[in-house]
Amino acid sequence: MLETIQRLGSIQAAAKELKMSYRAIWGRIKATEDRLGEQLLVRNIGGSSGGGSELTLFAQMLTEQFRQLHKCVEYQSDELFDKSFGTQLRLSE
Repeated sequence: MLETIQRLGSIQAAAKELKMSYRAIWGRIKATEDRLGEQLLVRNIGGSSGGGSELTLFAQMLTEQFRQLHKCVEYQSDELFDKSFGTQLRLSE
C-alpha cells in the first residue's frame, strides 16, 4: 500500500489501483501508525491538485527495508529450492 501511495501520490488513487476502499487503506495505515508509534503519511492540503499524500521519511525507510528483506527472502528461497530440487530437475531433462 505504501509503495502504491508513494508512486501515485494519493490514498484514493492507491485504493482504486489496489481495488480496496479508501476507508480500508486508511484504517490499515492508521492501525500500523498506532502499532509503530510513528506517522507514515503526510497529507497535502489544498493546491491545484486538491491534496494528496506523501510518505514520511520513516515510511520511506520502512518501505526500502521491506524491499531489501523481500529480495533477501527471494534469493534464499531460490537457493533452498535449488538445493532441494535443482539436481532432480536437471536429471529429468
